[in-house]
Amino acid sequence: MTLTKADLVSRIYATKILNKAESIHAIDSLLEIIKRHLEAGENVLISGFGKFSVKDKRSRRGRNPHTGEDLILAPRRVVTFRPSGVLRKKIAEDHEKVTVHVPSQR
Repeated sequence: MTLTKADLVSRIYATKILNKAESIHAIDSLLEIIKRHLEAGENVLISGFGKFSVKDKRSRRGRNPHTGEDLILAPRRVVTFRPSGVLRKKIAEDHEKVTVHVPSQR
């Protein structure tokens, strides 16, 4: 399942701390702040969650998959995400909880 922006708004609204309009405003504001900082080339570190970083990619040689023709890909900026140690540990713990029972064959 994919968690959407609407899901985030609904989950904040479900806490009964903010009304629906305030929940929408909170999520929109948070995302706008993150977006603005990333557009400016700044990293965004959210403690206990992870770090969003902007990386500059140099131009490189590529190939058109349809024609096989060589081409030069332009330099570009990409956003990367590195989860915090806390989040990595939590994901690993949740993965270990999943067990599969295989009946023995006698």
